[in-house]
Amino acid sequence: MDFDFSDNQALLRDAVRRWVDRGFSFERRHALARAGGKTRAVYGELAALGLVGLAVPEAHGGMGLGPVDAMVVMEELGRGLVNAPYAQGALIAPALLSVAPPDLQAAWLPKIADASALVVLAHQERGARYHLHRVATRAMPAGSGWTIDGAKSVVAAGDEADAFIVPARTDAAVGSDGPPEGIALFLVERRAAGVAVRGYPTQDGARAAEVVFTAAKAALISSDGLALLEHAQDIGIAAACAEGVGLMEQLLAITALYMNTRKQFGVAIASFQALRHRIADVKMQLELARSMSYFATLKLGEEPAARRRALSQAKVQLGRSMRFVGQQCVQLHGGIGVTDEYIASHYFKRLTVLEMSFGDTLHHLGEVSARMQDTAGVFA
Repeated sequence: MDFDFSDNQALLRDAVRRWVDRGFSFERRHALARAGGKTRAVYGELAALGLVGLAVPEAHGGMGLGPVDAMVVMEELGRGLVNAPYAQGALIAPALLSVAPPDLQAAWLPKIADASALVVLAHQERGARYHLHRVATRAMPAGSGWTIDGAKSVVAAGDEADAFIVPARTDAAVGSDGPPEGIALFLVERRAAGVAVRGYPTQDGARAAEVVFTAAKAALISSDGLALLEHAQDIGIAAACAEGVGLMEQLLAITALYMNTRKQFGVAIASFQALRHRIADVKMQLELARSMSYFATLKLGEEPAARRRALSQAKVQLGRSMRFVGQQCVQLHGGIGVTDEYIASHYFKRLTVLEMSFGDTLHHLGEVSARMQDTAGVFA
């Protein structure tokens, strides 16, 4: 795939790479992970570079840039194994709040742009199995606003966030698997009465939380909740794909360096033909993943049906590539590859978590199959 970046995008990549190389060493990341994974300070450093306002409209103090610019940033953050909640706070939240009522936009988008507020999507529920339309959380009118009752699981940086974007059903008479038109999106502040948050570290050194809402005060973002939620997931998938490419690229470089220094029988193991073939397979999977990451980013502006199919296809390929590259590179290292003190194991952990983010490989394989059957039915 021939894909040329603009001069401004190249400068953006260089700026993020310089910050990663200078300010986010493996030692710093490892210390943050061992301390529980809180990275709000790191998020603030990204804001100082102007990166947090990347997707915020210029009218609200942001840069108003597009998906390709976001992809460039995510690749470099992946390369540096930066575990701040950038995709959640700087890409997904602005996209959802940009369709909110004007007063809600004015209250939150400028805060997102300067990182004085971290807003994250809280959409996963137990038993939903990645299906976005399965929403058990309820919203009830309360005076001029709403109240929320329900629970959300594995909310990224949930105990560090200032507010949550929450999908909930506005029709209390239907079950969690009811019609999509009954789902709306709401903004709930973390410190609001009735919000209980239990944070915990995740496998990859970041943080997540279980969040329970009990008659918590909420502000309506949009009644067209499912369509916006699908768009938010697709933004998250594109970001995960780009981050995965950066992770795999750096893990391959680390593995190649190790193979060129590790010796057996008096020679570097990089000279063994069988291992060279395995590295070639890893490189092939990386390039397949890179092409599908570009494809995913370019499809974000398509109409919903084409966009959702493209993003599921990309997530399937990235899931397969991330698993293959992670496993092969760890195996090529031998025992050291799984030790906590060695950097390669942390790349592998992050790749494993990304494979399950925004729907795992099997889920999206089913989504692609279902959409292909729907298309076949149209032309039958």
